[in-house]
Amino acid sequence: MFCDQIVPIATEAEFDKYMGCSCSPGGFYSLERGSYETVRSFPHQKKRNMLHLVSAYIREQTDRDEKVVISADDLDSIANSSDIPVTMEDKGNRLLQYLYRHSEAPGETVIIHPLSSNYNLTYSPNLQELVYLIDTLSTADLLIREGTAFKLTEKGWSIAAASAGGKKFKPCTVLVGDGNMLLAEWTEILLPKIEQYGYLPQLVAHAKTNHSEKYSLELIADSKLIIADLTGQSPEVYMAAGYALGLNIPVIWTVHSGDADLLPGQIKEVRPFVWNTAEELAVIIQQRLNL
Repeated sequence: MFCDQIVPIATEAEFDKYMGCSCSPGGFYSLERGSYETVRSFPHQKKRNMLHLVSAYIREQTDRDEKVVISADDLDSIANSSDIPVTMEDKGNRLLQYLYRHSEAPGETVIIHPLSSNYNLTYSPNLQELVYLIDTLSTADLLIREGTAFKLTEKGWSIAAASAGGKKFKPCTVLVGDGNMLLAEWTEILLPKIEQYGYLPQLVAHAKTNHSEKYSLELIADSKLIIADLTGQSPEVYMAAGYALGLNIPVIWTVHSGDADLLPGQIKEVRPFVWNTAEELAVIIQQRLNL
């Protein structure tokens, strides 16, 4: 709808899911079904002024692992939002932030190919503006371009980190059984340790408690790391962690020593680290995340 690509769609309730277009490479967004014809009927000038901004908005949000569900009624507020970059400096910062999200350190290569399908990275209306911004950022020693390979310089990395709000955190889900007696220790000792290694952990239990969230397969699917504690032999922990494995999400398995002998026969993918105290488990997790 917003980038003129022909792509597969899937129907879900009252929405159509657009998959793999330039608005969300490798991802998707959902558009209310009746909105397609509404947007097509917009005056040409309105579409010219608006649609590339909506495409860029979808691109940026889905690249940040946010779900995008919109209708025609949302488009004016998106295009007129104060968060939409207007100046060349702000547009250039969006490219720096993109490179920052897709690299772990200055000098690490990020491929952007083809450029002609990626000018929405800077909310630009055309390829010419994107190329101008790349040249400007290169001249300012903020990035290095070699064909379709881009690298942030030390200076560019610092600016991107500041404009992106500092350190990047990847979503992480910690799965525990309902009977786990160490929920407070997980919250006070273990979650801060996980956060030190660049993850934003959420403690999840089958039954919501004061310390945890309730299980959600959507939450699992959005995670970049799963820590599954098998203490208590919770079927929900096995199910959620197995679901994560099916999505190729890394899983760290743990179990208290008192329950270690109760585990079923060894499964290749389930080899938990055995622990005795929360402090000991913190060390185990730290060592695993430091690999």
